[in-house]
Amino acid sequence: MKLGGLQETSLLDYPGKISAIVWTVGCNFRCPFCYNQNMVYGETETIPIDHIFSFLDKRVGKLDALSITGGEPLLHEDITDFLKKVKQRGFLVKVDTNGTYPDRLSQLLVENLIDYVSMDVKAPVEKYDTLAGVHVDLDLIDSSIKLIMDKALDYEFKTTMIPGLLEKSDAVKIASWIKGAKRYCLQQFKIDVPVINQSILSCSKQFTKQDFVDMKKQVSPLVDSCLLRGV
Repeated sequence: MKLGGLQETSLLDYPGKISAIVWTVGCNFRCPFCYNQNMVYGETETIPIDHIFSFLDKRVGKLDALSITGGEPLLHEDITDFLKKVKQRGFLVKVDTNGTYPDRLSQLLVENLIDYVSMDVKAPVEKYDTLAGVHVDLDLIDSSIKLIMDKALDYEFKTTMIPGLLEKSDAVKIASWIKGAKRYCLQQFKIDVPVINQSILSCSKQFTKQDFVDMKKQVSPLVDSCLLRGV
């Protein structure tokens, strides 16, 4: 595992839990709106794994969970061993993923190493490559969606609404794809941070609060719960 960041406390990342967050280095996507580009390109100093475990040992009884984000955590072949050591210390584990490693995700779920999965569903099918910045095997995405809905202890799907690249109707298309999901989160795009493709910042204005309210109304019949973040 190559880790490039640690946030010692978060009250928001793992719903209902106090967690720390670690960022893995490297990603197989090049989403133009990504603001973790240093993690994606590996242009960051790494944190020794032993430092993470030393930190966690001091937080037993104070933190509930560790959230692993990226980059793409599941591209790391040794994530299984890492999560086993986290679980041995008594922490819950949340993993963020882009859904392109369903086999590895399945293994981790079977071994009860993930308590909460957060999967980005970037776009409806016809826009996926544009939002991911690379060609995407949608069979992998679909397999991960079905796996999470069938096997994950707890989970959410989420979409960052990118102005100029996504439309309000796209949220409904995605919700139809994940129909029956436990939780679907629509997120506001941050316009005040550096991203991989700076040109998208000038495409158009952010979606408004009313836009998100409208999307939630349209999406809600398709999923158990629709949440709005950053609005």
